[in-house]
Amino acid sequence: MAARPAPLVPLRYVAVGGRGPEDVVADARGRVLTGVEDGRILRLDGLADPDGVRVEAVADTGGRPLGLELLPDGALAVCDAERGLLRIDPGDGAVRVLADEAAGEPLRFCSNVVALSDGSLCFTVSSRRYGLDRWIGDITEHSGTGRLLRLAPGGATPEVLLDGLQFANGLAVSADESFLVVAETGARRLTRYRLTGPRAGSAEPFAENLPGMPDNLWRAAPGGPLWVALAGPRVPALDLLHRRAPAVRRAAARLAVRAPYRPPGTVAVLAFDDEGDVVHHLARRRSGFRMATSVCTASGHLVLGSVWEPGIALCAAPAPK
Repeated sequence: MAARPAPLVPLRYVAVGGRGPEDVVADARGRVLTGVEDGRILRLDGLADPDGVRVEAVADTGGRPLGLELLPDGALAVCDAERGLLRIDPGDGAVRVLADEAAGEPLRFCSNVVALSDGSLCFTVSSRRYGLDRWIGDITEHSGTGRLLRLAPGGATPEVLLDGLQFANGLAVSADESFLVVAETGARRLTRYRLTGPRAGSAEPFAENLPGMPDNLWRAAPGGPLWVALAGPRVPALDLLHRRAPAVRRAAARLAVRAPYRPPGTVAVLAFDDEGDVVHHLARRRSGFRMATSVCTASGHLVLGSVWEPGIALCAAPAPK
Protein backbone atom coordinates (compact mmCIF):
# COMPACT_ATOMS: atom_id res chain seq x y z
CA MET A 1 0.00 0.00 0.00
CA ALA A 2 1.43 3.34 -1.05
CA ALA A 3 2.21 5.54 1.93
CA ARG A 4 1.14 8.65 0.03
CA PRO A 5 -1.75 8.17 -2.40
CA ALA A 6 -1.97 10.14 -5.62
CA PRO A 7 -4.53 12.95 -5.63
CA LEU A 8 -8.07 12.15 -6.69
CA VAL A 9 -8.90 14.98 -9.09
CA PRO A 10 -12.59 15.97 -9.21
CA LEU A 11 -13.95 17.25 -12.50
CA ARG A 12 -17.63 17.89 -11.90
CA TYR A 13 -20.73 16.87 -9.98
CA VAL A 14 -23.85 15.49 -11.68
CA ALA A 15 -27.16 15.60 -9.82
CA VAL A 16 -29.31 12.56 -10.60
CA GLY A 17 -32.68 13.71 -9.26
CA GLY A 18 -32.66 11.29 -6.33
CA ARG A 19 -30.77 10.68 -3.13
CA GLY A 20 -28.18 8.00 -2.61
CA PRO A 21 -26.88 6.58 -5.93
CA GLU A 22 -25.17 3.87 -3.89
CA ASP A 23 -23.72 1.73 -6.70
CA VAL A 24 -22.63 2.81 -10.17
CA VAL A 25 -22.00 0.46 -13.11
CA ALA A 26 -21.23 1.31 -16.73
CA ASP A 27 -22.53 -0.46 -19.81
CA ALA A 28 -20.71 -1.02 -23.11
CA ARG A 29 -21.97 2.35 -24.44
CA GLY A 30 -20.53 4.31 -21.52
CA ARG A 31 -23.90 4.87 -19.87
CA VAL A 32 -24.01 4.61 -16.08
CA LEU A 33 -26.75 2.85 -14.13
CA THR A 34 -27.48 3.44 -10.48
CA GLY A 35 -30.25 2.98 -7.93
CA VAL A 36 -31.56 5.65 -5.55
CA GLU A 37 -33.36 5.48 -2.23
CA ASP A 38 -36.90 5.93 -3.62
CA GLY A 39 -36.53 2.64 -5.51
CA ARG A 40 -35.80 3.93 -9.00
CA ILE A 41 -33.09 2.54 -11.26
CA LEU A 42 -31.61 5.43 -13.25
CA ARG A 43 -29.53 5.47 -16.43
CA LEU A 44 -27.19 8.39 -17.15
CA ASP A 45 -26.11 9.07 -20.71
CA GLY A 46 -23.84 11.72 -22.19
CA LEU A 47 -21.36 11.96 -19.32
CA ALA A 48 -18.67 13.15 -21.72
CA ASP A 49 -20.70 16.32 -22.39
CA PRO A 50 -20.71 18.69 -19.37
CA ASP A 51 -23.97 20.27 -20.55
CA GLY A 52 -25.73 17.26 -22.01
CA VAL A 53 -26.09 14.57 -19.33
CA ARG A 54 -29.45 12.83 -19.65
CA VAL A 55 -31.00 10.98 -16.71
CA GLU A 56 -33.86 8.55 -17.26
CA ALA A 57 -35.65 6.14 -14.95
CA VAL A 58 -35.67 2.62 -16.38
CA ALA A 59 -37.39 0.77 -13.52
CA ASP A 60 -38.65 0.96 -9.95
CA THR A 61 -37.87 -1.93 -7.61
CA GLY A 62 -40.43 -0.91 -5.02
CA GLY A 63 -37.68 -1.17 -2.39
CA ARG A 64 -34.15 0.15 -1.97
CA PRO A 65 -31.75 -0.90 -4.76
CA LEU A 66 -28.06 -1.21 -3.87
CA GLY A 67 -25.60 -3.32 -5.90
CA LEU A 68 -26.17 -3.73 -9.65
CA GLU A 69 -24.77 -6.16 -12.23
CA LEU A 70 -25.30 -6.01 -15.99
CA LEU A 71 -26.11 -9.45 -17.39
CA PRO A 72 -25.06 -10.82 -20.80
CA ASP A 73 -28.63 -10.68 -22.14
CA GLY A 74 -28.99 -6.98 -21.32
CA ALA A 75 -30.97 -7.48 -18.10
CA LEU A 76 -29.87 -6.12 -14.74
CA ALA A 77 -29.39 -8.08 -11.52
CA VAL A 78 -30.13 -5.94 -8.47
CA CYS A 79 -29.51 -6.44 -4.77
CA ASP A 80 -32.41 -4.72 -3.07
CA ALA A 81 -32.00 -4.11 0.66
CA GLU A 82 -35.74 -4.64 1.22
CA ARG A 83 -36.83 -7.13 -1.46
CA GLY A 84 -33.87 -9.45 -2.01
CA LEU A 85 -32.22 -10.42 -5.29
CA LEU A 86 -34.05 -9.04 -8.35
CA ARG A 87 -33.86 -9.22 -12.13
CA ILE A 88 -34.87 -6.14 -14.11
CA ASP A 89 -35.54 -5.69 -17.81
CA PRO A 90 -34.40 -2.12 -18.60
CA GLY A 91 -36.44 -2.22 -21.80
CA ASP A 92 -39.86 -2.37 -20.16
CA GLY A 93 -38.95 -1.92 -16.49
CA ALA A 94 -40.28 -5.36 -15.49
CA VAL A 95 -39.06 -6.51 -12.07
CA ARG A 96 -38.84 -10.17 -11.04
CA VAL A 97 -37.81 -11.47 -7.63
CA LEU A 98 -35.16 -14.17 -8.04
CA ALA A 99 -34.68 -14.89 -4.33
CA ASP A 100 -36.11 -13.43 -1.15
CA GLU A 101 -34.94 -15.99 1.41
CA ALA A 102 -31.87 -18.07 2.20
CA ALA A 103 -31.19 -20.81 4.73
CA GLY A 104 -34.77 -20.59 5.97
CA GLU A 105 -34.86 -16.88 6.72
CA PRO A 106 -35.88 -13.80 4.74
CA LEU A 107 -33.19 -12.02 2.77
CA ARG A 108 -32.59 -8.51 3.96
CA PHE A 109 -29.79 -6.12 3.33
CA CYS A 110 -28.64 -7.74 0.10
CA SER A 111 -25.68 -5.66 -0.94
CA ASN A 112 -23.78 -6.55 -4.14
CA VAL A 113 -24.00 -9.13 -6.93
CA VAL A 114 -21.87 -10.58 -9.74
CA ALA A 115 -22.75 -12.97 -12.55
CA LEU A 116 -20.60 -15.97 -13.47
CA SER A 117 -20.30 -17.37 -16.98
CA ASP A 118 -22.32 -20.47 -16.04
CA GLY A 119 -25.33 -18.26 -15.24
CA SER A 120 -24.89 -18.34 -11.47
CA LEU A 121 -25.42 -15.17 -9.47
CA CYS A 122 -23.23 -14.68 -6.41
CA PHE A 123 -24.23 -11.98 -3.97
CA THR A 124 -23.63 -10.64 -0.48
CA VAL A 125 -25.80 -9.96 2.54
CA SER A 126 -24.19 -7.28 4.69
CA SER A 127 -25.89 -8.08 7.98
CA ARG A 128 -28.50 -10.46 9.34
CA ARG A 129 -28.96 -8.31 12.42
CA TYR A 130 -29.25 -4.75 11.11
CA GLY A 131 -31.08 -3.28 8.13
CA LEU A 132 -29.77 -0.59 5.79
CA ASP A 133 -31.28 2.20 7.87
CA ARG A 134 -29.23 0.99 10.87
CA TRP A 135 -26.05 -0.02 9.04
CA ILE A 136 -23.85 1.85 11.48
CA GLY A 137 -25.02 -0.49 14.22
CA ASP A 138 -23.44 -3.45 12.49
CA ILE A 139 -20.20 -1.58 11.80
CA THR A 140 -20.05 -0.62 15.49
CA GLU A 141 -21.05 -3.98 16.96
CA HIS A 142 -18.83 -5.95 14.56
CA SER A 143 -21.54 -8.60 14.45
CA GLY A 144 -19.93 -10.89 11.85
CA THR A 145 -23.32 -11.87 10.42
CA GLY A 146 -22.57 -11.09 6.77
CA ARG A 147 -22.84 -13.78 4.10
CA LEU A 148 -21.74 -14.70 0.59
CA LEU A 149 -24.40 -16.62 -1.35
CA ARG A 150 -24.83 -18.26 -4.74
CA LEU A 151 -28.01 -18.70 -6.77
CA ALA A 152 -27.68 -21.45 -9.38
CA PRO A 153 -29.17 -20.92 -12.86
CA GLY A 154 -32.91 -21.46 -12.61
CA GLY A 155 -32.66 -21.98 -8.86
CA ALA A 156 -35.06 -20.57 -6.29
CA THR A 157 -33.09 -20.84 -3.05
CA PRO A 158 -29.51 -19.54 -2.72
CA GLU A 159 -26.82 -21.62 -1.06
CA VAL A 160 -24.56 -20.09 1.57
CA LEU A 161 -20.94 -20.14 0.41
CA LEU A 162 -19.40 -18.19 3.28
CA ASP A 163 -20.75 -17.04 6.63
CA GLY A 164 -19.45 -14.93 9.51
CA LEU A 165 -18.32 -12.00 7.36
CA GLN A 166 -17.85 -8.53 8.82
CA PHE A 167 -20.41 -6.48 6.87
CA ALA A 168 -20.10 -8.30 3.53
CA ASN A 169 -20.36 -5.70 0.80
CA GLY A 170 -18.80 -5.33 -2.67
CA LEU A 171 -18.17 -8.38 -4.81
CA ALA A 172 -16.09 -9.11 -7.92
CA VAL A 173 -14.83 -12.15 -9.81
CA SER A 174 -11.27 -12.83 -10.96
CA ALA A 175 -10.40 -12.71 -14.65
CA ASP A 176 -10.29 -16.52 -14.89
CA GLU A 177 -13.30 -17.03 -12.58
CA SER A 178 -11.20 -19.08 -10.18
CA PHE A 179 -12.16 -16.93 -7.20
CA LEU A 180 -14.41 -14.19 -5.90
CA VAL A 181 -13.29 -11.13 -3.98
CA VAL A 182 -15.68 -9.88 -1.30
CA ALA A 183 -15.29 -6.63 0.63
CA GLU A 184 -15.63 -6.88 4.40
CA THR A 185 -16.36 -3.27 5.24
CA GLY A 186 -16.27 -3.78 9.01
CA ALA A 187 -12.86 -5.49 8.92
CA ARG A 188 -11.16 -3.16 6.38
CA ARG A 189 -10.22 -6.11 4.21
CA LEU A 190 -10.92 -7.93 0.98
CA THR A 191 -11.40 -11.69 1.20
CA ARG A 192 -10.77 -14.24 -1.55
CA TYR A 193 -13.25 -17.11 -1.90
CA ARG A 194 -11.95 -19.88 -4.18
CA LEU A 195 -14.40 -21.24 -6.75
CA THR A 196 -12.17 -23.80 -8.47
CA GLY A 197 -9.06 -25.89 -7.90
CA PRO A 198 -8.00 -28.10 -4.99
CA ARG A 199 -8.85 -25.36 -2.49
CA ALA A 200 -12.33 -24.64 -3.86
CA GLY A 201 -14.69 -23.55 -1.10
CA SER A 202 -11.93 -22.07 1.06
CA ALA A 203 -11.33 -18.43 1.88
CA GLU A 204 -8.32 -16.34 2.82
CA PRO A 205 -7.35 -12.65 2.86
CA PHE A 206 -6.87 -10.98 -0.52
CA ALA A 207 -5.89 -7.56 0.89
CA GLU A 208 -5.82 -6.57 4.56
CA ASN A 209 -5.39 -3.45 6.70
CA LEU A 210 -6.86 -1.17 4.06
CA PRO A 211 -6.64 2.59 4.72
CA GLY A 212 -10.43 2.80 4.83
CA MET A 213 -13.65 0.81 4.73
CA PRO A 214 -14.13 -0.97 1.40
CA ASP A 215 -17.57 -0.81 -0.14
CA ASN A 216 -18.59 -1.70 -3.70
CA LEU A 217 -16.17 -3.32 -6.17
CA TRP A 218 -16.08 -2.83 -9.95
CA ARG A 219 -14.24 -4.44 -12.84
CA ALA A 220 -14.79 -3.08 -16.36
CA ALA A 221 -13.24 -6.04 -18.19
CA PRO A 222 -11.72 -9.39 -17.20
CA GLY A 223 -8.17 -8.08 -17.69
CA GLY A 224 -8.76 -4.71 -16.07
CA PRO A 225 -8.08 -3.64 -12.49
CA LEU A 226 -10.48 -4.34 -9.66
CA TRP A 227 -11.66 -0.96 -8.37
CA VAL A 228 -12.62 -0.50 -4.72
CA ALA A 229 -14.43 2.49 -3.25
CA LEU A 230 -13.55 3.34 0.37
CA ALA A 231 -16.72 4.57 2.05
CA GLY A 232 -14.76 6.13 4.91
CA PRO A 233 -11.25 6.38 6.34
CA ARG A 234 -9.84 4.22 9.07
CA VAL A 235 -11.19 5.10 12.55
CA PRO A 236 -8.65 4.03 15.22
CA ALA A 237 -11.27 4.28 18.00
CA LEU A 238 -13.45 1.82 16.09
CA ASP A 239 -10.52 -0.58 15.73
CA LEU A 240 -10.10 -0.50 19.51
CA LEU A 241 -13.83 -1.01 20.11
CA HIS A 242 -13.84 -4.10 17.90
CA ARG A 243 -11.39 -5.73 20.32
CA ARG A 244 -13.74 -5.23 23.28
CA ALA A 245 -16.23 -7.78 24.62
CA PRO A 246 -19.44 -8.41 22.62
CA ALA A 247 -21.59 -6.82 25.32
CA VAL A 248 -19.58 -3.60 25.12
CA ARG A 249 -19.88 -3.52 21.32
CA ARG A 250 -23.63 -4.12 21.46
CA ALA A 251 -24.06 -1.27 23.93
CA ALA A 252 -22.04 1.02 21.68
CA ALA A 253 -24.14 -0.03 18.69
CA ARG A 254 -27.36 0.94 20.50
CA LEU A 255 -25.94 4.42 20.94
CA ALA A 256 -24.56 4.64 17.41
CA VAL A 257 -27.90 3.97 15.68
CA ARG A 258 -29.49 6.87 17.61
CA ALA A 259 -26.71 9.40 17.11
CA PRO A 260 -26.70 11.82 14.16
CA TYR A 261 -24.16 10.84 11.52
CA ARG A 262 -22.27 12.93 8.99
CA PRO A 263 -19.61 11.24 6.85
CA PRO A 264 -16.07 12.63 6.94
CA GLY A 265 -14.78 14.55 3.94
CA THR A 266 -12.07 12.07 2.92
CA VAL A 267 -12.77 10.25 -0.36
CA ALA A 268 -10.55 7.44 -1.65
CA VAL A 269 -10.47 4.62 -4.17
CA LEU A 270 -8.09 1.74 -4.75
CA ALA A 271 -7.45 -0.57 -7.68
CA PHE A 272 -5.95 -4.07 -7.43
CA ASP A 273 -4.75 -6.70 -9.85
CA ASP A 274 -5.69 -10.36 -9.41
CA GLU A 275 -2.56 -10.98 -7.35
CA GLY A 276 -3.78 -8.58 -4.69
CA ASP A 277 -1.23 -5.89 -5.54
CA VAL A 278 -2.26 -2.23 -5.53
CA VAL A 279 -2.36 -0.70 -9.01
CA HIS A 280 -3.82 2.69 -8.05
CA HIS A 281 -4.46 4.51 -4.77
CA LEU A 282 -6.20 7.85 -5.14
CA ALA A 283 -7.50 10.05 -2.34
CA ARG A 284 -8.76 13.54 -1.58
CA ARG A 285 -9.16 15.08 1.86
CA ARG A 286 -11.78 17.71 2.68
CA SER A 287 -13.81 16.70 -0.32
CA GLY A 288 -17.24 18.21 -0.91
CA PHE A 289 -18.38 14.78 -2.10
CA ARG A 290 -18.87 12.50 0.89
CA MET A 291 -19.06 8.76 1.46
CA ALA A 292 -18.05 7.33 -1.90
CA THR A 293 -19.62 3.88 -1.85
CA SER A 294 -18.85 2.88 -5.45
CA VAL A 295 -16.57 3.60 -8.38
CA CYS A 296 -16.62 2.63 -12.04
CA THR A 297 -15.01 3.84 -15.25
CA ALA A 298 -17.02 5.46 -18.04
CA SER A 299 -16.36 7.98 -20.84
CA GLY A 300 -12.70 8.22 -19.79
CA HIS A 301 -13.57 9.21 -16.20
CA LEU A 302 -13.78 7.66 -12.79
CA VAL A 303 -17.41 7.82 -11.70
CA LEU A 304 -18.14 7.84 -7.96
CA GLY A 305 -21.46 6.89 -6.40
CA SER A 306 -22.57 7.62 -2.85
CA VAL A 307 -25.27 6.36 -0.53
CA TRP A 308 -25.22 9.87 1.03
CA GLU A 309 -25.15 12.32 -1.89
CA PRO A 310 -27.94 13.32 -4.32
CA GLY A 311 -25.61 12.85 -7.28
CA ILE A 312 -22.44 11.32 -8.65
CA ALA A 313 -18.94 12.73 -9.02
CA LEU A 314 -16.80 12.56 -12.13
CA CYS A 315 -13.06 12.44 -11.51
CA ALA A 316 -9.96 12.23 -13.68
CA ALA A 317 -8.95 8.67 -14.46
CA PRO A 318 -5.32 7.75 -13.71
CA ALA A 319 -2.97 6.67 -16.48
CA PRO A 320 -3.02 2.89 -17.03
CA LYS A 321 -0.26 0.88 -15.39
